[in-house]
Amino acid sequence: MEQRHLGRTGLRVSRLGLGTLTWGRDTGEHDAAEQLKAFWEAGGTLVDTADVYADGAAEHLLGRLLADLVPRRDLIVATKAGGVLPPGRRTDCSRRHLLAALDDSLDRLGTDYVDVWQIHAFDPGTPLEETLQAVDIAVGSGRARYAGVCGFCGWQLAKAATWQLAAPGARTRLAGTQMEYSLLQRGIEREVLPAALDLGIGVLASSPLGRGVLTGKYRHGTPADSRGASEHLAPFVAPYLDDTATRVVDAVTTAADGLATTPLHVSLAWVRDRPGVTAPIVGARTAQQLRAALSVEALTLPDEICQALDDVSAPVHRYPDQDWSTL
Repeated sequence: MEQRHLGRTGLRVSRLGLGTLTWGRDTGEHDAAEQLKAFWEAGGTLVDTADVYADGAAEHLLGRLLADLVPRRDLIVATKAGGVLPPGRRTDCSRRHLLAALDDSLDRLGTDYVDVWQIHAFDPGTPLEETLQAVDIAVGSGRARYAGVCGFCGWQLAKAATWQLAAPGARTRLAGTQMEYSLLQRGIEREVLPAALDLGIGVLASSPLGRGVLTGKYRHGTPADSRGASEHLAPFVAPYLDDTATRVVDAVTTAADGLATTPLHVSLAWVRDRPGVTAPIVGARTAQQLRAALSVEALTLPDEICQALDDVSAPVHRYPDQDWSTL
C-alpha cells in the first residue's frame, strides 16, 4: 500500500487507515484479529483508536493483538484523549485529564508510546495553551511521537497551530487533524481543509463512506446486520438516510457501474485522493468488509468522474465564500 507523509512531517503512514470504533463492542476479538491481520498483510500501517471507544475496550483489544498478532514496530498507532464518558463533561482537555488519560491509554495498549496522540475535541472550558502545553509534555517525555487534533473547526485549528509556532518554548507542531469527510459530508472544505493545507497539517478523513451509506447498502432498506440496525449506531447513520444522500448515492452507483467497480471503491477513492487528505480511516465491521475496502488501492478515478461527483455532492457555500452581490 502506498505510504504518505502525515502533514509536513517525516512520519509516513499508509494512505488507508484502520478504524476501531466498534472494536470491543460490535466487533469481537476474533473479527478484530482478522481485520488487523488483513490490514497488515496488505501493507496498512495506520491504526486509529481512542480511549473512549467501547469504554476503553477498543484499546485493550488492540493492545492484546499488538502483543500476539502483529509486531508493534510495523504499525502507526494513533489514539485520542479529551473525551469523557457520562456522567460528566463531554470534553476535558485540561493538563491533568489529558496526561492521565494518555498514561491509561498506554497501559491498555501495552506500549510505552503512541505514534500519534490526538486531542479528541476542542474544550471551551480549558485555555487552549494549557491543552497544547500538555501535548508538549507528552511528546517531550516520549510517550507520544507526534500530535494531532480531532473535530477542530477552522479557527480553532489555525489558533492551535499559530500558538505552537509563536509560543516561547513550544516544541510540538500539529501533524494531523481528523475530521469527517465524504461525498455526503464536505463541510470541512469551507475552512478546515484550506487551513490544514496552508499550515501543512495532514487530514485524516473519518467516515469516508458516509457512515456506510455510500456503499449503497441502504438503497432498499436497512439490512439487519448493518450499523443502521445497531442499537448503538443507528442514530449515527440516520442523518444520511435522506433525499439528498439518495441523489449522491445514485450518482456514485452510476459511476461504479460505468467503471465496473463498486460504490464503496468509488466513494473511498474520491476522498482518498482529495487535496490535503493523508488517509481515510475505514471502520469495517467484518474482515470481509475491510478486504473489500483494501482492494481500492489499484483504483484511481478518471477526472471526469471526479468532477461529476463533485458537482452532485457540492455543499452550499454562500457568504462569505462567494460574492454576496452575485446571489
